[in-house]
Amino acid sequence: MSQIIPYQSLVVSCQALEGEPLHGADIMAKMSIAALQGGASGIRANGIRDIQAIRNVVELPIIGLLKKQYKNSEIFITPTIEDALAVSEAGADIVAIDATNRTRPDGYTLKDTINILKDKGVVVMADISTVEEGEIAALYGADYISTTLSGYTPYSRQLELPDIELVEQLSERLDCPVVAEGRISCPEQAVAALQAGAHFVVVGGAITRPQQITKSYIQKIREQKNKYARNG
Repeated sequence: MSQIIPYQSLVVSCQALEGEPLHGADIMAKMSIAALQGGASGIRANGIRDIQAIRNVVELPIIGLLKKQYKNSEIFITPTIEDALAVSEAGADIVAIDATNRTRPDGYTLKDTINILKDKGVVVMADISTVEEGEIAALYGADYISTTLSGYTPYSRQLELPDIELVEQLSERLDCPVVAEGRISCPEQAVAALQAGAHFVVVGGAITRPQQITKSYIQKIREQKNKYARNG
């Protein structure tokens, strides 16, 4: 498969959940235009309406997903085959699915899920949390392996910083492209992930979530004030 997203590039995640200030397909579409103007090589988007709206305004490749909670599963990112097909039909070039070892809500195994989607022509990105999950997803035929869920499963490394080690380990072991995603908050961390072997990096909150960006500034300011108070 010729790679849809260029090597050594940036994908911007344009997502806002219900209750967040920028929630809405029209706002995410404008955010995607801003990402395009800034030089992004792709967009990661959540939800059918957002994907459709973004598809209408930019020609960049879209990594689509559907965040949906089912009662019988902890899986949250595109949990079922039906969800994945809906994301593809909405205009996503790549469909991201949770590829952890947790039980899937529709009863299909991960192997079955990937095989069915591939048979239908869907390009699959496997969001994983450990080396073992990445190796299994690659064995089953996933087109991309992404570190998205490192730190979001109880058995994976719980880090405040990006899991660069996971990127490096996967890049050394797999033939398919490895994607670095999760807690990348500055350009230097993005470059470090690319140097570790990532095909491309996905950055979301540090670019597209003003409330998160503001919070990071406030935290640093408070730390500085506390430092002065202790030394004063």
